This record gives sequence, structure tokens and C-alpha cells, in this order.
Amino acid sequence: MRHHTHQPTRALALVLALTLGPAIGPVSAARADHTARAGHTAANTLRDSFAARGQHIGAATLGNKLGDPAYTGILDREFNSVTPETELEWDSVEPLQGQFVFTRADQIVAHARANDMAVRGRSLIAPSGVHSAWFANLRSATSVRAAMNHHITSVLTHYRGQIRSWGVVTEAFTETGAVRRSHFETYLGRDFIETAFRTARAADPTATLCYSDFTIDDFDKPKTQAVYAMVRDFKARGVPIDCVGFQSHFTATYPMPANYQRTLAEFAALGVEVQVSELDVAGSGYPQAEIYRRVVVACLATLRCSGLTVWGVRDIDSWRSGDTPVLFDAAGNPKPAYHAVLCPI
Repeated sequence: MRHHTHQPTRALALVLALTLGPAIGPVSAARADHTARAGHTAANTLRDSFAARGQHIGAATLGNKLGDPAYTGILDREFNSVTPETELEWDSVEPLQGQFVFTRADQIVAHARANDMAVRGRSLIAPSGVHSAWFANLRSATSVRAAMNHHITSVLTHYRGQIRSWGVVTEAFTETGAVRRSHFETYLGRDFIETAFRTARAADPTATLCYSDFTIDDFDKPKTQAVYAMVRDFKARGVPIDCVGFQSHFTATYPMPANYQRTLAEFAALGVEVQVSELDVAGSGYPQAEIYRRVVVACLATLRCSGLTVWGVRDIDSWRSGDTPVLFDAAGNPKPAYHAVLCPI
């Protein structure tokens, strides 16, 4: 069966023809009329367009870029949500046991609040991440559990009322669907995930609590099924999980799966919010733009999809800048992918 949502829209073809010129081909009057009737104008911003639908459009944000007016000009104009990219990771926030350093993250939160942006926190507990050396030296279940709970409670208490949602646990599963080996799993077993969510709820009852992971975009894959089973179990037993975040980092070797929209819908049917919590697409021009468009269409078609976060502002700010994966080029100009994100709204 052909999936028509995966075909380029006429409006997108017009946008890309105007953006890329002759490489796309002639633009018909019918396509121009379609765009006019769709109500899209050059004055639209991502921020205004998503906000009108009650959804967030976010960007991974780097605190050391906030002094760059070109960077903040795009950030403040185009996005209504920010996610500190590294500033809330364990080794950044608690480099020494019990000694918390919030300065870098506080700068981002203050900037967001001053510009009427929501803040989303990430990687409270990341089994695949880098943790402070002191944590690796803990050698008992009691000490690991106490350190984890203290970390969660301290961070959420500091940001209570300021950060709307949290990636409480991220990247806890392998591609086979097994729980990832880590200091948490070694000493606490897979129950550390449930413990983390319960601790987070106690620390900030108003925050939206999320699990997020990469390569869970294809519903039929073992890793996705393992996360789905965990969320279903948590919902059945009253474990406080509110949303699932999809870290959708698409490349030539990891393309967007054909069943992406189904994946979002299957998780949403469990009663959780879904969000594309990390989005970037390697490439350029029309192929890149079309994948961005398809992701937006999938989110719009999913009742509980609250929005998406692009993983960087400009290509030069991206964690994989060589792949030119985000919506603005190195000079800060909107790329065809930018217009493709606006097109379905």
C-alpha cells in the first residue's frame, strides 16, 4: 500500500522550488494557488505556527552561545522551548558528590524565562552517559540508590516550577531490548528505572516525567518493543511516567522508518504524551527537507504528540555539524528543511 503521507506535498514542492531554484523544476500556477490557499506567508515563524496549535517547537541550546546575538536572534524568534544540551547532565551538575553546580544551566533557564520559552530537562539518569568519577567508585546497592535519589531530588527541587518536563531516564536499553549494563543496572537491577520515576514525582509533582531513547522510531524493532512493554507495565501499575521522547537522529544508515507515525500512535495509545525530543536529519536540500516534513506530519497526526525539539539551532552548533542536520545553515539562513517544517502547519 502506498503511504500518501510520505509523498511530497505540492506546497512543499513550491517552497523548495523557490528555495533551491531550477534544481527542483518549474513551479506551476496550481501549486502557487495551493500555497496561497494554505495561508502560509514568509512572515510565519516556527514559534508562532506551533504555538497556534498548542504545541512546542524547541531547540537544543548551548549556554556558551547565549552571548552570540546571531544565535539568540534565531533561538528567540523561532522557538518556544529550549532543552539544555549538556548543562544538566550528571557530570556537569554534580561533579563532586553532594556539590551541585547549576550556574551554566541556570543561564539557559533564565534566558528562556525572559523570552517566554518553556524549558525541558534531559538526562537526569543516563546509563549510557558519562558520570562523575566519584559515582563510579560507589560499590554497594545502598550507596548507588542513595546517590541516584539524592541527585534527582536535588536537581528537581532546584528547578521546581521552572522546568516543565524532564527526561528522567534516558537510553536505558540496548538494540536487543535488554537493559543496558551500567552502574545503575549492576547494583540496582532494572528496578532503578522505576525508582527514578517515583523519586522524581516526589521531588516535583507538577513536572511531566519522560523516558527517552534513540533508535526506538521503528515499532517492530526489539528495542522499541522493550520500551513499549516497560511503559505499558508502568501505566498498569501506577508508576508515574507521563511521556515518551523519541531521539530521532536520522542518517543515510539510519533512515526514518516507514512506520514512524504508527510508532508514535502506539505509544500515545498507552495514555502517555509523546514528543520528538531530539530531531535532526543528516543531509541537505530536498531529501533532508522531506524527512523533516514527514516527521512533522506524523506528530500532527498523533493526538498526544506535544511537539518536537530540533537538536541544534544552526548547523555549526550541532553535535554533528559535518552532517549539516538542522534547520539553519552556518550563516543562520533558513534551509529548505525549515520551510518543510512550516509547510504542514
